[in-house]
Amino acid sequence: MRLIEAPSRDHYDEVVATLPYTSPLQAWGFGEARKTLGQEAHRFLIQKQGKTVGAVQILRKPLVAGFSLLYVPRGPVFENPDDLLDLPKAIRSFARATDLSVKIEPPNPIPSTDPQEQEIPEQLGIWKRAKTEQPEHTIAVDLRLGEDELLKNLHQMARRNVKTAQKLGTVAGRDENFEDFWHIFESTNERAKLGQYPKSYYTTMLNAMQGRHSEAYIVLARHEGKALAGGFFVAVGKGTYYLYGGSIRDDRLTPEGEPYKDVKAPTAFYWNAMLDAKRRGYEFFDFWGIPARLSEDKHSFGVFKMKENFGGFKLWYPAYEIDLNPLAPVVRKMLQARKRRINIKMRGTAEDVL
Repeated sequence: MRLIEAPSRDHYDEVVATLPYTSPLQAWGFGEARKTLGQEAHRFLIQKQGKTVGAVQILRKPLVAGFSLLYVPRGPVFENPDDLLDLPKAIRSFARATDLSVKIEPPNPIPSTDPQEQEIPEQLGIWKRAKTEQPEHTIAVDLRLGEDELLKNLHQMARRNVKTAQKLGTVAGRDENFEDFWHIFESTNERAKLGQYPKSYYTTMLNAMQGRHSEAYIVLARHEGKALAGGFFVAVGKGTYYLYGGSIRDDRLTPEGEPYKDVKAPTAFYWNAMLDAKRRGYEFFDFWGIPARLSEDKHSFGVFKMKENFGGFKLWYPAYEIDLNPLAPVVRKMLQARKRRINIKMRGTAEDVL
């Protein structure tokens, strides 16, 4: 197995988009966004016996003292997931002496039936189970179902809220107003005590993901023109993925000085985002992240319950890694301790959000 530098963006993204196990985080545009964070993006075709069997976008994340980590976000993408076992040697040929480890997040999901985490393999060949950077647990919807069946699969409360939103005049769909999305996103993060990247990261991704084989777009729910809920999506192949978003409190008053009724903007957002994706030919809708531990005391349990209302099925996307340098375990412990300190400072708990 060999890594061949991708000859062009179009060639690389075409491979990423057409393979059965894939992810938009392996698309060229996602790597361009990561460059705004000071990371390197390297794209390769994976060849075996002269045939292209996959593709991989490797990010090099710098640390202090010239060291770095290699990270493959929700990848690599393969025609046959078993080929993953042959990949370490090819990655070692790319790695530098200062690369401490390489982490992968294979995009072929493991179905989840609560609780099923113990059935996730702890090892794939020499790859060892690791902490994910992207959400390990998610909910997805099969958009190949008819619109009536999708509606039927919604929780009774969600179906009622869809109708209420329509009755009250809440509309949702693709929207080009990034600033309205940004206001919602920032407000949500501040309310939930969540971190975020610089604004340039998101604007770069929005532009860089536009291509023949991938896209990024915004969906907003509005009532009388005011954006109240929304999200940022990336898509490749047959799937679209809800990466970032949220909602804001409606502080408007009617002409009589009374608060507005709840216009069910979050429900309108999710439902219309699903319909938009279906009508554009996407078959897979990923809500992107629910808690790994489904417990009411979990910080993000409410987000999980909201997403669960839209039907769908739970999936696991575990991560695996290989150490490339003897210093890797020591640095890993230091980074984990640093993350716990940040979590405690931001939210008063060492636990991750998901």
